Amino acid sequence: MIEIEKTTALTSVQDLGRSGCLNYGVGRAGAMDPLALQLGNLLLGNAPGAAAVEIPLFPFRVRFLEDCAFAVSGNDGDILLDDEVLPPWWVAQARAGQTLTVNASRYSARAYLHLPGGVDVPEVLGSRSTQLRGAFGGFEGRGLQKGDRLRAAEPARAMKTDVGIASPWLRFADLSSQVQPVRVLPAGEHLAYTADSRARFWQQDWKITPQSNRYGYRLEGEPLVARQTMEMRSHGIVPGVIQVPHNGQPIIQMSDAQPSGGYPKFATVIEADLWLLGQIPPGRRIRFIECNFEQAREAWLAQQAYLQQVDKQIKQLRQA
Repeated sequence: MIEIEKTTALTSVQDLGRSGCLNYGVGRAGAMDPLALQLGNLLLGNAPGAAAVEIPLFPFRVRFLEDCAFAVSGNDGDILLDDEVLPPWWVAQARAGQTLTVNASRYSARAYLHLPGGVDVPEVLGSRSTQLRGAFGGFEGRGLQKGDRLRAAEPARAMKTDVGIASPWLRFADLSSQVQPVRVLPAGEHLAYTADSRARFWQQDWKITPQSNRYGYRLEGEPLVARQTMEMRSHGIVPGVIQVPHNGQPIIQMSDAQPSGGYPKFATVIEADLWLLGQIPPGRRIRFIECNFEQAREAWLAQQAYLQQVDKQIKQLRQA
C-alpha cells in the first residue's frame, strides 16, 4: 500500500482505456502514453495493460506503508527513494516507511508509477481508468489527492529488482528535439480546405498551447482556411483525430476525448505515435508528417514487435 503525500488533482489511475463503449457515449480514457504504461508493467511482471498512476505534474511523492516492489516509467527526471537516486525505466524494492519522489523530466510530460499486479481499483465497463469528466472509474472517479491510499492488486512477492531497460525514446523518437515530428493520415474533410492551407498544415510548425490537456491538444499556428463555411452534424471521433474549429486552429483529440463532435476532421495521428504526442508538454512545437495506411500499419507492427522483444528480454533476465 502507498499513501499520496504530494500531488495534484490531475494525477489519476489509468490503464489502456475502455474499448467498445463509444456507442454508449463513453470515451476511451486511458494512459496518455500507452507505450510507457505497457513497458512499466512488463518491467514489473504485470499484465501489459494493468492500471498505474499517471503523473502529469511534479514533484510527486508517495510513502510506502509496507514493503513493495515498484517501477517508474515514462520520464527521465530525478527519481528518489528516500535520498537514493534511481535510474529511469527501473524496478526497485521499497521498504515500509520509505518515500518515493518523482521529479520533472527535461523532455517528457508524464511519468507512471507501477505496483505489483497493477493498482487495485474497481473495474468499470472493462477498465480501471479514471474518466475525469464522467467522474467514474479509477480511484473514486477523481484525480488523486494528498492522503489517498492505493493498494497493489497482488500481494508482495519475491522478484528480481534493480533491473531496467533503455528508454524507448532511443528507438522511436528524440524528445530532446525542439520540433517533434508526428505522423498523421489525411482525414474526411482534408480536401475541403484550400490548397494553400493543406500545404501549410504540413510545412509549418504548430505550437501546443497551455490550454491543452487530456481532452485535447489545442494548437497555434497560421490558421487553416476552408473553401467554404462548413456546418456538420456531430459524428463519431476517437483519440488522435485532428479537428478544425471555425478559428482555423487545429485541436488534436487526446485520451479523454468525447466520443462525438461536429468540427471537420482534417487528419488523424497514427496509433503508433499517440504515446509520443502524449509526452510532448505544452509550449513545445510539433510538425506533421503525412503517411499512408501501410506506413501507419508498419509503424504499429514495429512497436508491437518491440514490446514483445522487451518482454522476452525481461523474462530471460529474471530467469538468469
